[in-house]
Amino acid sequence: MSVAPGQGPVGLGSFAGRLERLVHARQSSLVLGLDPDPDRLWTGARDAGRGVAPGPRSPAASAALAVAAHCRAVIAAAGAACVAVKPQLACFERLGAPGWEALEATCDAARGAGLLVLADGKRGDVPVTAAAYAQALVGSVPTPYGPVAGLGADAFTANPLLGRDALEPLVRAAREAGAGVFILVRSSNPGAGELQDRPLASGGTLAEALARVVADLGGTPESPSGLGAVGAVVGATAPAQLARLRALMPHSVLLLPGIGAQGGRIEDLAVAWSRGPASALVSASRSIAGAAPEPGGSEADAARRAAEELRAAAWSLAGRGAGGDKIAAQ
Repeated sequence: MSVAPGQGPVGLGSFAGRLERLVHARQSSLVLGLDPDPDRLWTGARDAGRGVAPGPRSPAASAALAVAAHCRAVIAAAGAACVAVKPQLACFERLGAPGWEALEATCDAARGAGLLVLADGKRGDVPVTAAAYAQALVGSVPTPYGPVAGLGADAFTANPLLGRDALEPLVRAAREAGAGVFILVRSSNPGAGELQDRPLASGGTLAEALARVVADLGGTPESPSGLGAVGAVVGATAPAQLARLRALMPHSVLLLPGIGAQGGRIEDLAVAWSRGPASALVSASRSIAGAAPEPGGSEADAARRAAEELRAAAWSLAGRGAGGDKIAAQ
């Protein structure tokens, strides 16, 4: 079931404000990535797809039931250590209409656990299509039969390579909904440097040029520590670039994927929190959901332990961020 835009689990208001309150309440800057593979689900979740149905069930419907059960179980195990979930939309959309239902069920479970929802689809297209993407993620669609609510995400990721005019409808819709948008600046995949680190004739790299666009679109800060609705995706696998990108985007929340399975290390990311504990979010998926159980332990126990270890490691850096004590006292 979708929710009204901007109605996050900790109340109305700006995304940056909601995030800041939740980060301090949970002493966490950790985001739980959810990239469910129907072939690699937790044992109990696989059984959910084989349950008795009143009639014939398609493979897509069975897989979607199992995916939803898996995501609910991972949230139940690891969610207390996190401030948000980041469902990878492609992992749900590949199952067709039942997959979108599984996504909505996953978002409902996250909200029930008091978590923000960061929809990870890296949407980007010409302005008219970008506006449609925004309606699907944080808005609603007017129709002759009444409005159709979108996913109601607290934030989403966006691809900037079509230019500023294609980003503006996404940013505008996010602000109207009290949501956030994370624009891709420097990704965590091994081939990212081929284009994103390429020098430009005007000076700097493509990633730095994208960072300037993010800062320009950010507008007026919306939280007590000066954070805004327009954040950036900056891979944890390129820590040498982090100080420069943070300097270019002083008011942006940085979403840092690539910890664990992709080789990124939390201890290399301290500069990301220079604006305070909510100014950066560490995202982890496989290193939590795929954590190896101890002998006699369960998948849920392993995920819970892995999430808490990551939360503590990130907070040891984030909790010392500039302005953290001031915000915590409010």
